Amino acid sequence: MEKDLSNYRKSYQKSELLESMIPKNPMELFKKWFYEIEESNSNLESNAMTIATMGIDGFPKSRVVLMKKFTWEGFIFYTNYNSEKGKAIAENPNICLSFFWHTLERQIIIKGIAEKISENISDGYFESRPDGSKLGAWASDQSKVVASREVLDEKLKTFEEKYKEKEIPRPDHWGGYLVKPISIEFWQGRPNRMHDRIRYTLEENIDWKIERIAP
Repeated sequence: MEKDLSNYRKSYQKSELLESMIPKNPMELFKKWFYEIEESNSNLESNAMTIATMGIDGFPKSRVVLMKKFTWEGFIFYTNYNSEKGKAIAENPNICLSFFWHTLERQIIIKGIAEKISENISDGYFESRPDGSKLGAWASDQSKVVASREVLDEKLKTFEEKYKEKEIPRPDHWGGYLVKPISIEFWQGRPNRMHDRIRYTLEENIDWKIERIAP
């Protein structure tokens, strides 16, 4: 099977990213860009982000997760701590997040350090989830091999019966991570592949160094 994609091209010309336009703190620019993609009516899950970890098998792995909150400290997502990504983070908390918002021709690439958030914050978010999602957190041994779909469905039914008309608690193995950024790169598509790339790097004095990177 072969398909030549060498003629797949698009000219990026929707916006620009100049030093005169940017704040000193990258989280301010992230907030601005995030609200702009939300208001663009693009039908995207604007909070979908790719998270890359270094696996315990020595291979990097990327997958898409949903960011559930961002603050001045960083970016929060939730997962099963016993999953492949959870085990990878436990072994090496240095990870990379990336957002790709093609309708505005933008990317954001974040290098950061992941740490578990407090149990009470995880509890609060878990309580806000639909019951089906809560039960799914109990029923799925995330990343483990299962014999069939039927096995998953039967396990879910078991927990549906167990917690029928009862409050569903958060499993100890499920919760949130806060990714504290040490580097955030903002990428704005420009014509002729001369894209704008602005990188913020956290310095020891907690200030952010701002640099333009060649496309």
